[in-house]
Amino acid sequence: MALPAALQNLSLPVIGSPMFIASGPALVTAQCKAGIVGSFPALNARPAEMLNTWLTDIQADLAAFKQANPDAKVGPIAVNQIVHQSNDRLAQDVAVCVEHKIPIIISSLRAPPKEMMDAIHGYGGIVLHDVISIRHAKKALEAGVDGLILVAAGAGGHAGTLSPFALVGEVRKFFKGPIALSGSIATGDAVLAAQAMGADFAYIGSRWLATKESNIDESYRQAIIESSAADIVYTNLFSGVHGNYLKKSITIAGLDPENLPQADKSVMNFGGGAGSKAKAWRDIWGAGQGVGLMHDVPTVAEMMQRLTEEYEMARKRLSL
Repeated sequence: MALPAALQNLSLPVIGSPMFIASGPALVTAQCKAGIVGSFPALNARPAEMLNTWLTDIQADLAAFKQANPDAKVGPIAVNQIVHQSNDRLAQDVAVCVEHKIPIIISSLRAPPKEMMDAIHGYGGIVLHDVISIRHAKKALEAGVDGLILVAAGAGGHAGTLSPFALVGEVRKFFKGPIALSGSIATGDAVLAAQAMGADFAYIGSRWLATKESNIDESYRQAIIESSAADIVYTNLFSGVHGNYLKKSITIAGLDPENLPQADKSVMNFGGGAGSKAKAWRDIWGAGQGVGLMHDVPTVAEMMQRLTEEYEMARKRLSL
């Protein structure tokens, strides 16, 4: 199946995943200028009126860049929408994205309602939905989404527990459309590996945390480059949904990362913490198991050059 127009002509088959707090206009524009999909959660723009400002500024910046660099590959913008009753901004945020004709909407947690799908498809936009299981994938496809983001074991933030080999393989039995794979992808050869197992794109998050453009504290960046896979804790305590977080931030918050209680699954809070005074994303830092492969803080452009070189070297190795 041919890829949607919005996902064609990228510099690398990479989608920058939307990260709470960390993904802002600086990171998104840098990713798009590097030729990949740049994304952010709508909820990062606070107050709600700021979403229109962000999108206006990002689109103006990218338009000026395209005019000055007519031969450059410029990636599309994607905005993440949390489809859950706790998100009282959903309808308003979707309306803003429709007004700006955002080419890609990334939906999370629950399959998008029909009115949301119709509004996005009405201007030619596409919806990619992130899932952690086959059941969730089938429900999303029944709702009419255009592609799936498979969040496998080891991904930063909200993540599943299935092996990427199992998840991609099973989904490909019934879905031939666009698939992005998430889970500890931090190098160019891992991008190629995602394609080799059947995905169309690598969905990369944590690697961008340790870049100069990410909107996080220096202590967070330093913790990323000092950590390894063993320093990642999988828990649902902080948002009500299971996710991967840096052990160091949990300890700083005064909690024992080895003895965390379970949260009430009926309580989800994506701006604060469920069952803890520490706030997810602000005090408790999300990160994937690929942090052990990150040892410096480059710019997005420098990181893209590195990923591209690693990707091409891996292709050459496999052609021998």
